[in-house]
Amino acid sequence: MPTNDNPRIATNSFLMAARIFLFAAVGLFCTGINETALAEDYTSPSFIIRAPVVSEGGSYSSSTSFQLQNSLGQVITGINSGLSFQQLAGFWYWGWPVPGASPTPTPTPSPSPPVPAPAPGGGGTVSVITTGVNFSGRAYPSNKVVILKDGQIVATTVAGPDSNFNVSLTGLSGGNYNFSVYGEDSQGRHSAFLTFPVLITSGATVTVSGIFIAPTIGVDKLEVRKGDDIAIFGQTAADANITLQVNSEEPFFAKAKSDKNGIYLYNFDTSVLVLGQHLAKAKSAFEEATSPYGSAAGFKVGTKNVSASAPAACAVKADLNNDCRVNLVDFSIAAFWYKRTISAEFKVKESERLNGDGKVDLTDFSIMAYYWTG
Repeated sequence: MPTNDNPRIATNSFLMAARIFLFAAVGLFCTGINETALAEDYTSPSFIIRAPVVSEGGSYSSSTSFQLQNSLGQVITGINSGLSFQQLAGFWYWGWPVPGASPTPTPTPSPSPPVPAPAPGGGGTVSVITTGVNFSGRAYPSNKVVILKDGQIVATTVAGPDSNFNVSLTGLSGGNYNFSVYGEDSQGRHSAFLTFPVLITSGATVTVSGIFIAPTIGVDKLEVRKGDDIAIFGQTAADANITLQVNSEEPFFAKAKSDKNGIYLYNFDTSVLVLGQHLAKAKSAFEEATSPYGSAAGFKVGTKNVSASAPAACAVKADLNNDCRVNLVDFSIAAFWYKRTISAEFKVKESERLNGDGKVDLTDFSIMAYYWTG
């Protein structure tokens, strides 16, 4: 067998064989890495890694939610940092969670804390939460003011010499109420009612202020001869400016002023009025406040004078509050007793002015509708 005596050729052959062996070994080694480096899919709230391969060297990876450039070759748990990123390495690495930005809290109202009870033996005070309503305004000086709740009298007071009054009702339950206020003058005449629907919330006090009770009114004649004067008088707040309105074919107006007791008087010339029935009414003004028009007083312009020594009788039927009118005030009084057992006091009125059967039902409302004056 021939031999290769050239040592250089032998050396080259050896190196070639070594290279072939080395490449084969590296290939097998890489194959083993690829098989053993494959892992399960891993996810986070923003991305998923499917069958990851741990490898040294840089590469570029991307998805719809992230990009990874120049990935590091770290394969154990740890942290790598750069100027523009931070890498948490290792597929099972969750040791240092990076919290996201906290949302701005939205404030919500909280209920009022309960009132604490005083410590035993201590001084201290406890706030008392009340449910009620306050009424304030102007009425007739030193005369009575009456408050009704759902048609029933619940409070009375007396206005001061300056005409001001203030009434408080407490201990009420939350709910809807119809309150009415009226005044009584020095001659026993009632004002027109002022009615206030009020919604009261449990634990709260409602204030109804700026009430201005309308003037009372009267005339000195039931019939006046055309061309003679008729005296129109009444009571209102002290030092108030009075506007009188007399209705004829066209309305006529006149001005008067009340004294310190709220009394006013005006002599009206009837020569401007036509023959027949007429009504007079009045309203008051004090500073910036103005009352509504009050109840009307009727008289006749004719050919003779008939003195009104006593107030003309009101229509009895359906007038439940004695103001000579049948309107929503009377309706609300009757509505309160609808399908309820009526009180002994109201039973008298029901007998005289409604159906008289000891109850309030649709028959009574029909009677009110017939006598309705508004």
